[in-house]
Amino acid sequence: MIETILSGLALVLIIEGLAYALAPSLVERMLASVRDMPIDMRRLVGISAIAAGIAILWVLRLF
Repeated sequence: MIETILSGLALVLIIEGLAYALAPSLVERMLASVRDMPIDMRRLVGISAIAAGIAILWVLRLF
């Protein structure tokens, strides 16, 4: 169980690091657009990301 959690954390760090390393200006533009978003929209995006992550994990567990 702990190995799965640590593997997931490692993958998140790798993907985040790649985004910053390969396209730092794009990351800055994305952060600026997030900053301009209303709080409710940010919350909806966060909840949607959580739901998508849970759905992906659920599908992976089925296979």
